[in-house]
Amino acid sequence: MAMEFDEVRGVLLPLHDSIGSKSSSHKENRDDWNAKVKEFLNERNEINRHVKELINEVQTQKAIRDEINQKVKELKDARAERSEHLKKVREMLRAKLEEQREGPGEQTRRRRGPPLSKIREDMERLEMSHMTGRFSGGERAFIKKMKELSEALKEATEAQRGGGMRDLKDSVREAERLQEDAHKSVEKAVTRAQEAHELMVELSDEVDRLREKANGAHNSLTKSKREADSLHRQYIVSLRCIHSIQDMVKAMDLREKKEDGADGEEKVELTDLMTRLMSGEDLSTDDLMALRRN
Repeated sequence: MAMEFDEVRGVLLPLHDSIGSKSSSHKENRDDWNAKVKEFLNERNEINRHVKELINEVQTQKAIRDEINQKVKELKDARAERSEHLKKVREMLRAKLEEQREGPGEQTRRRRGPPLSKIREDMERLEMSHMTGRFSGGERAFIKKMKELSEALKEATEAQRGGGMRDLKDSVREAERLQEDAHKSVEKAVTRAQEAHELMVELSDEVDRLREKANGAHNSLTKSKREADSLHRQYIVSLRCIHSIQDMVKAMDLREKKEDGADGEEKVELTDLMTRLMSGEDLSTDDLMALRRN
Protein backbone atom coordinates (compact mmCIF):
# COMPACT_ATOMS: atom_id res chain seq x y z
CA MET A 1 0.00 0.00 0.00
CA ALA A 2 2.90 2.39 0.86
CA MET A 3 4.35 1.77 -2.60
CA GLU A 4 1.03 2.67 -4.22
CA PHE A 5 0.76 5.91 -2.22
CA ASP A 6 4.30 6.87 -3.22
CA GLU A 7 3.44 6.35 -6.86
CA VAL A 8 0.33 8.53 -6.49
CA ARG A 9 2.38 11.21 -4.76
CA GLY A 10 4.84 11.06 -7.65
CA VAL A 11 1.99 12.04 -9.98
CA LEU A 12 0.11 14.49 -7.74
CA LEU A 13 2.96 16.59 -6.34
CA PRO A 14 4.40 17.69 -9.75
CA LEU A 15 0.82 18.34 -10.89
CA HIS A 16 0.28 20.39 -7.73
CA ASP A 17 3.32 22.53 -8.50
CA SER A 18 2.32 22.96 -12.16
CA ILE A 19 -1.24 23.96 -11.29
CA GLY A 20 0.07 26.29 -8.59
CA SER A 21 2.26 28.06 -11.14
CA LYS A 22 -0.66 28.40 -13.55
CA SER A 23 -2.90 29.59 -10.72
CA SER A 24 -0.45 32.39 -9.88
CA SER A 25 -0.30 33.34 -13.55
CA HIS A 26 -4.11 33.37 -13.79
CA LYS A 27 -4.35 35.56 -10.68
CA GLU A 28 -1.74 38.02 -11.97
CA ASN A 29 -3.35 38.26 -15.41
CA ARG A 30 -6.81 38.60 -13.85
CA ASP A 31 -5.61 41.50 -11.70
CA ASP A 32 -4.08 43.16 -14.78
CA TRP A 33 -7.36 42.88 -16.68
CA ASN A 34 -9.30 44.16 -13.66
CA ALA A 35 -7.01 47.19 -13.61
CA LYS A 36 -7.83 47.76 -17.27
CA VAL A 37 -11.54 47.39 -16.48
CA LYS A 38 -11.24 50.17 -13.91
CA GLU A 39 -9.23 52.32 -16.34
CA PHE A 40 -11.75 51.95 -19.19
CA LEU A 41 -14.66 52.45 -16.79
CA ASN A 42 -13.20 55.75 -15.56
CA GLU A 43 -12.46 56.83 -19.13
CA ARG A 44 -15.98 56.02 -20.32
CA ASN A 45 -17.61 57.78 -17.36
CA GLU A 46 -15.43 60.87 -17.79
CA ILE A 47 -16.24 61.06 -21.50
CA ASN A 48 -19.96 60.66 -20.82
CA ARG A 49 -19.78 63.43 -18.22
CA HIS A 50 -18.13 65.71 -20.78
CA VAL A 51 -20.73 64.71 -23.38
CA LYS A 52 -23.51 65.70 -20.98
CA GLU A 53 -21.92 69.11 -20.44
CA LEU A 54 -21.55 69.64 -24.20
CA ILE A 55 -25.17 68.65 -24.83
CA ASN A 56 -26.27 71.27 -22.30
CA GLU A 57 -24.09 73.85 -24.06
CA VAL A 58 -25.54 72.84 -27.45
CA GLN A 59 -29.04 73.43 -26.08
CA THR A 60 -27.93 76.80 -24.69
CA GLN A 61 -26.46 77.88 -28.03
CA LYS A 62 -29.60 76.70 -29.84
CA ALA A 63 -31.76 78.81 -27.54
CA ILE A 64 -29.47 81.81 -28.12
CA ARG A 65 -29.57 81.27 -31.89
CA ASP A 66 -33.36 80.98 -31.96
CA GLU A 67 -33.75 84.09 -29.81
CA ILE A 68 -31.41 86.09 -32.04
CA ASN A 69 -33.16 84.83 -35.18
CA GLN A 70 -36.43 86.14 -33.77
CA LYS A 71 -34.70 89.45 -33.10
CA VAL A 72 -33.36 89.44 -36.67
CA LYS A 73 -36.91 89.06 -37.95
CA GLU A 74 -38.05 92.04 -35.89
CA LEU A 75 -35.07 94.14 -37.00
CA LYS A 76 -35.73 93.28 -40.64
CA ASP A 77 -39.31 94.45 -40.24
CA ALA A 78 -38.07 97.72 -38.72
CA ARG A 79 -35.52 98.09 -41.53
CA ALA A 80 -38.24 97.52 -44.12
CA GLU A 81 -40.36 100.25 -42.54
CA ARG A 82 -37.46 102.68 -42.54
CA SER A 83 -36.58 101.77 -46.12
CA GLU A 84 -40.16 102.49 -47.14
CA HIS A 85 -40.06 105.83 -45.31
CA LEU A 86 -36.76 106.68 -47.02
CA LYS A 87 -38.29 105.83 -50.37
CA LYS A 88 -41.21 108.18 -49.74
CA VAL A 89 -39.13 111.18 -48.63
CA ARG A 90 -36.81 110.67 -51.60
CA GLU A 91 -39.82 110.74 -53.90
CA MET A 92 -40.96 113.95 -52.23
CA LEU A 93 -37.49 115.43 -52.68
CA ARG A 94 -37.41 114.48 -56.36
CA ALA A 95 -40.82 116.09 -56.81
CA LYS A 96 -39.57 119.31 -55.22
CA LEU A 97 -36.46 119.28 -57.37
CA GLU A 98 -38.67 118.83 -60.41
CA GLU A 99 -40.69 121.86 -59.34
CA GLN A 100 -37.52 123.92 -58.99
CA ARG A 101 -36.55 123.09 -62.55
CA GLU A 102 -39.81 124.64 -63.73
CA GLY A 103 -40.19 128.42 -64.18
CA PRO A 104 -41.40 130.71 -61.37
CA GLY A 105 -44.65 131.23 -63.23
CA GLU A 106 -45.26 127.51 -63.47
CA GLN A 107 -44.52 127.08 -59.75
CA THR A 108 -46.96 129.85 -58.98
CA ARG A 109 -49.63 128.24 -61.12
CA ARG A 110 -49.04 124.87 -59.47
CA ARG A 111 -49.34 126.46 -56.02
CA ARG A 112 -52.56 128.21 -57.05
CA GLY A 113 -52.49 130.72 -54.24
CA PRO A 114 -52.17 134.53 -53.87
CA PRO A 115 -48.70 136.04 -53.81
CA LEU A 116 -46.91 136.65 -50.53
CA SER A 117 -47.39 140.45 -50.64
CA LYS A 118 -51.13 140.12 -51.20
CA ILE A 119 -51.52 137.81 -48.19
CA ARG A 120 -49.66 140.24 -45.96
CA GLU A 121 -51.83 143.14 -47.13
CA ASP A 122 -54.97 141.13 -46.40
CA MET A 123 -53.73 140.29 -42.92
CA GLU A 124 -52.90 143.94 -42.16
CA ARG A 125 -56.27 145.11 -43.51
CA LEU A 126 -58.14 142.49 -41.45
CA GLU A 127 -56.29 143.39 -38.29
CA MET A 128 -56.91 147.12 -38.78
CA SER A 129 -60.59 146.48 -39.44
CA HIS A 130 -60.85 144.45 -36.24
CA MET A 131 -59.05 147.07 -34.18
CA THR A 132 -61.23 149.93 -35.43
CA GLY A 133 -64.43 147.94 -34.96
CA ARG A 134 -65.31 147.92 -38.59
CA PHE A 135 -65.11 144.09 -38.78
CA SER A 136 -68.65 142.84 -38.47
CA GLY A 137 -68.05 139.10 -38.36
CA GLY A 138 -67.43 138.75 -34.65
CA GLU A 139 -64.42 137.50 -32.68
CA ARG A 140 -64.62 133.88 -33.78
CA ALA A 141 -64.88 134.80 -37.44
CA PHE A 142 -61.89 137.12 -37.06
CA ILE A 143 -59.75 134.37 -35.49
CA LYS A 144 -60.75 131.86 -38.17
CA LYS A 145 -59.95 134.27 -41.01
CA MET A 146 -56.63 135.26 -39.45
CA LYS A 147 -55.68 131.56 -39.09
CA GLU A 148 -56.45 130.92 -42.76
CA LEU A 149 -54.31 133.87 -43.82
CA SER A 150 -51.47 132.67 -41.55
CA GLU A 151 -51.51 129.21 -43.17
CA ALA A 152 -51.53 130.80 -46.61
CA LEU A 153 -48.62 133.04 -45.60
CA LYS A 154 -46.67 130.00 -44.39
CA GLU A 155 -47.25 128.10 -47.63
CA ALA A 156 -46.32 131.11 -49.72
CA THR A 157 -43.16 131.65 -47.67
CA GLU A 158 -42.10 128.00 -48.09
CA ALA A 159 -42.82 128.19 -51.81
CA GLN A 160 -40.70 131.30 -52.09
CA ARG A 161 -37.84 129.64 -50.18
CA GLY A 162 -37.92 126.53 -52.40
CA GLY A 163 -40.96 124.68 -51.17
CA GLY A 164 -39.36 123.41 -47.91
CA MET A 165 -36.40 121.95 -49.78
CA ARG A 166 -34.06 122.21 -46.80
CA ASP A 167 -36.47 120.36 -44.53
CA LEU A 168 -36.94 117.66 -47.15
CA LYS A 169 -33.20 117.21 -47.54
CA ASP A 170 -32.85 116.99 -43.77
CA SER A 171 -35.65 114.42 -43.71
CA VAL A 172 -33.92 112.38 -46.40
CA ARG A 173 -30.61 112.45 -44.51
CA GLU A 174 -32.33 111.45 -41.27
CA ALA A 175 -34.24 108.65 -43.02
CA GLU A 176 -30.99 107.42 -44.60
CA ARG A 177 -29.30 107.42 -41.20
CA LEU A 178 -32.14 105.50 -39.59
CA GLN A 179 -32.25 103.03 -42.47
CA GLU A 180 -28.48 102.50 -42.25
CA ASP A 181 -28.66 102.00 -38.47
CA ALA A 182 -31.44 99.45 -38.95
CA HIS A 183 -29.40 97.65 -41.62
CA LYS A 184 -26.32 97.51 -39.38
CA SER A 185 -28.44 96.17 -36.52
CA VAL A 186 -29.74 93.43 -38.81
CA GLU A 187 -26.24 92.52 -40.00
CA LYS A 188 -24.92 92.46 -36.43
CA ALA A 189 -27.77 90.23 -35.24
CA VAL A 190 -27.37 87.91 -38.25
CA THR A 191 -23.65 87.59 -37.48
CA ARG A 192 -24.37 86.73 -33.84
CA ALA A 193 -26.99 84.17 -34.86
CA GLN A 194 -24.56 82.61 -37.35
CA GLU A 195 -21.83 82.45 -34.71
CA ALA A 196 -24.21 80.74 -32.27
CA HIS A 197 -25.27 78.30 -35.01
CA GLU A 198 -21.69 77.48 -35.99
CA LEU A 199 -20.74 76.95 -32.35
CA MET A 200 -23.78 74.71 -31.90
CA VAL A 201 -22.76 72.63 -34.95
CA GLU A 202 -19.17 72.45 -33.73
CA LEU A 203 -20.30 71.29 -30.28
CA SER A 204 -22.66 68.74 -31.84
CA ASP A 205 -19.79 67.33 -33.91
CA GLU A 206 -17.67 67.11 -30.75
CA VAL A 207 -20.52 65.31 -28.98
CA ASP A 208 -20.67 62.75 -31.81
CA ARG A 209 -16.90 62.27 -31.68
CA LEU A 210 -16.87 61.81 -27.91
CA ARG A 211 -19.81 59.43 -28.04
CA GLU A 212 -17.89 57.28 -30.50
CA LYS A 213 -14.88 57.41 -28.19
CA ALA A 214 -17.09 56.50 -25.21
CA ASN A 215 -18.46 53.53 -27.16
CA GLY A 216 -14.89 52.42 -27.86
CA ALA A 217 -14.03 52.69 -24.16
CA HIS A 218 -17.19 50.75 -23.29
CA ASN A 219 -16.31 47.98 -25.76
CA SER A 220 -12.80 47.79 -24.30
CA LEU A 221 -14.35 47.71 -20.84
CA THR A 222 -16.63 44.82 -21.82
CA LYS A 223 -13.75 42.88 -23.39
CA SER A 224 -11.49 43.46 -20.38
CA LYS A 225 -14.20 42.37 -17.96
CA ARG A 226 -14.85 39.25 -20.02
CA GLU A 227 -11.13 38.37 -19.96
CA ALA A 228 -10.89 39.12 -16.23
CA ASP A 229 -13.94 36.94 -15.48
CA SER A 230 -12.54 34.07 -17.58
CA LEU A 231 -9.17 34.23 -15.81
CA HIS A 232 -10.91 34.44 -12.45
CA ARG A 233 -12.85 31.27 -13.22
CA GLN A 234 -9.63 29.52 -14.26
CA TYR A 235 -7.98 30.76 -11.08
CA ILE A 236 -10.82 29.39 -8.95
CA VAL A 237 -10.64 26.01 -10.74
CA SER A 238 -6.87 25.92 -10.16
CA LEU A 239 -7.35 26.61 -6.46
CA ARG A 240 -9.92 23.85 -6.23
CA CYS A 241 -7.55 21.42 -7.97
CA ILE A 242 -4.72 22.40 -5.63
CA HIS A 243 -6.95 21.96 -2.58
CA SER A 244 -8.14 18.61 -3.89
CA ILE A 245 -4.55 17.40 -4.39
CA GLN A 246 -3.62 18.65 -0.94
CA ASP A 247 -6.62 16.84 0.55
CA MET A 248 -5.65 13.64 -1.28
CA VAL A 249 -2.05 13.82 -0.04
CA LYS A 250 -3.24 14.52 3.50
CA ALA A 251 -5.61 11.57 3.27
CA MET A 252 -2.78 9.28 2.12
CA ASP A 253 -0.53 10.55 4.90
CA LEU A 254 -3.26 9.93 7.45
CA ARG A 255 -3.94 6.45 6.05
CA GLU A 256 -0.28 5.52 6.27
CA LYS A 257 -0.07 6.75 9.84
CA LYS A 258 -3.11 4.71 10.79
CA GLU A 259 -1.70 1.59 9.11
CA ASP A 260 1.63 2.03 10.88
CA GLY A 261 -0.19 2.39 14.21
CA ALA A 262 -2.32 -0.70 13.54
CA ASP A 263 0.75 -2.92 12.86
CA GLY A 264 2.30 -1.90 16.16
CA GLU A 265 -0.87 -2.68 18.08
CA GLU A 266 -1.11 -6.15 16.46
CA LYS A 267 2.49 -6.98 17.47
CA VAL A 268 1.86 -5.93 21.07
CA GLU A 269 -1.34 -7.95 21.14
CA LEU A 270 0.45 -11.10 19.73
CA THR A 271 3.25 -10.85 22.30
CA ASP A 272 0.70 -10.58 25.08
CA LEU A 273 -1.19 -13.62 23.82
CA MET A 274 2.03 -15.72 23.60
CA THR A 275 2.97 -14.70 27.13
CA ARG A 276 -0.41 -15.70 28.44
CA LEU A 277 -0.27 -19.01 26.53
CA MET A 278 3.24 -19.87 27.86
CA SER A 279 2.14 -19.16 31.41
CA GLY A 280 -0.58 -21.80 31.02
CA GLU A 281 -3.44 -19.32 30.97
CA ASP A 282 -6.53 -20.45 29.14
CA LEU A 283 -7.22 -18.41 25.96
CA SER A 284 -10.61 -17.66 24.52
CA THR A 285 -11.69 -18.70 21.04
CA ASP A 286 -11.12 -15.14 19.77
CA ASP A 287 -7.62 -15.13 21.21
CA LEU A 288 -6.82 -18.42 19.53
CA MET A 289 -8.16 -17.13 16.20
CA ALA A 290 -5.93 -14.07 16.56
CA LEU A 291 -2.88 -16.27 17.13
CA ARG A 292 -3.78 -18.30 14.10
CA ARG A 293 -4.07 -15.21 11.88
CA ASN A 294 -0.60 -14.13 12.94
